[in-house]
Amino acid sequence: MKTIYGILLTLLGIAVAFTVQAKGDAKRGQQAYAVCQACHGANGEGNKALNAPRLAGQQDWYVARQVQNFKAGIRGSNPKDVFGMQMRPMAMTLATDQVVEDVAAYIATLKGKVSAPTVKGDAKAGKVAYAICQACHGAQGEGSKALNAPKLAGQQDWYLVRQLQNFKAGIRGTHAKDMFGMQMRPMAMTLANDAAVNNVAAYIASLKE
Repeated sequence: MKTIYGILLTLLGIAVAFTVQAKGDAKRGQQAYAVCQACHGANGEGNKALNAPRLAGQQDWYVARQVQNFKAGIRGSNPKDVFGMQMRPMAMTLATDQVVEDVAAYIATLKGKVSAPTVKGDAKAGKVAYAICQACHGAQGEGSKALNAPKLAGQQDWYLVRQLQNFKAGIRGTHAKDMFGMQMRPMAMTLANDAAVNNVAAYIASLKE
């Protein structure tokens, strides 16, 4: 009897481990991405006219987390987050955790081109200010899963500016369940003014993927 229980517990442990470690299927994700494509582009290149950021090449774990945050109302529920509120119902169309993982896996394969800079900022001054960001996001903006810091290189400068301003204004990073957003907010607050935000965005825009 003990042996049977032992086997059952082992199988249960394997099942739990499989569930936790389950990864997305990019092929399935391609089909589900059709909803995202309307705004973010066929290659995840983003669309400034639609206020849709570039997704191409972003790490799957970060994409999945943000989609889940939108679904749970952790992000996109603040009345001042106009574009986040537009994104939330789109995230809700991804019915299950597996679908979210599949879409995230597909997005990680995309190679949409990087947009030309649009923000006027002093990249040299931004490099100095970026030293704080570098500790988590990496010297080349490559991101770090271990530190839960997303990739920044390749992202549109206008989107970076908006998100930094949102963190500073408490539009993002104040929800009690947004642990990593709450960690990010004081970092954004170190950028004293709009010029400093623009400078950092200009520097990040200069980083190569």
